[in-house]
Amino acid sequence: MKAAVYYETGKPEVFRYEEFPDPPCHPRGIVIDVKAISIEGGDVLHRAGGEMAARPHIVGYQCAGIVREAGAEVTDRKPGDRVVALMANGSHASVVSVPANQAWLVPDALSLEEASTIPVPWGTADDCLFEFGHLKAGETVLVQAGGGGVGIAAIQLAKRAGATVLATASSDEKLERLKPLGLDHGINYKDEDFVAAVRRLTNGRGVDLVVDSVGGATLQGSLDSLAYRGRAITVGNAGRDASTRPDLGVLSAGNRSLTGVFLGAEALMNPGRVQPMIARHITDIASGALKVIIDRTFPLSEAAAAHAYIESRAAFGRVLLIP
Repeated sequence: MKAAVYYETGKPEVFRYEEFPDPPCHPRGIVIDVKAISIEGGDVLHRAGGEMAARPHIVGYQCAGIVREAGAEVTDRKPGDRVVALMANGSHASVVSVPANQAWLVPDALSLEEASTIPVPWGTADDCLFEFGHLKAGETVLVQAGGGGVGIAAIQLAKRAGATVLATASSDEKLERLKPLGLDHGINYKDEDFVAAVRRLTNGRGVDLVVDSVGGATLQGSLDSLAYRGRAITVGNAGRDASTRPDLGVLSAGNRSLTGVFLGAEALMNPGRVQPMIARHITDIASGALKVIIDRTFPLSEAAAAHAYIESRAAFGRVLLIP
């Protein structure tokens, strides 16, 4: 198989495109010929400075493809099935081996490219809004980084649940593209202080829930944007700034809360809830009830260029690698 690997973390240029032996099939697993790889924010952060499971390391949380082989104990997946799969690492490759229970069947109406973008961002957005965010109809939610994968999913899911949706983005163009997906009020954080904008748009009250995938200094603003008894969800560090820690005094002052969310932990500890939840999103996207956005694709051999493009913050939606 071919894979985009690195021997040390750092800038996108650390990637090397190399040949490796195909991975073995576990008795309870499947081997997938990969057709599309969705680059997640965590993939970029891991490449920049995360823990390496091996040297060389193959980064990546999710991909979609066609089952090549099923383990002896697998009864619900077979060669030829179209699937999208989650993994701790390894998606930046032309072949992957994963537990069968971490792969979802892809309906014929959905392309493998579209399917590759679903589990991580849509599962994360669902957990942030509902399982841990407790969003209810009639509430107001602020989605940070609205043009990212989690942001695009969260805007649609929150609007469908009956919420008023605010979101931040780095340009008016991105905000305009979010309006058909359910955005009620857009905030260009480059032109306006988003905390002041939230207070203005909510008549000084603040929002009931914030989904913050940016972290760093932005997380402080998210906490400052909360209404009385508001909830903030922190999920990742897309801003790549781990040095800034928020003042948590604003929480007790308004009986507010801050919760950290990581889909990987929930998928491991509560698969009976996470697996059908992601399956529902796959079905809804296949039917057209929800929409995924693919910004552009790169060959797997150009993983460095794809990661650099994501870090430029020009992307709207997901960036894919194609083996």
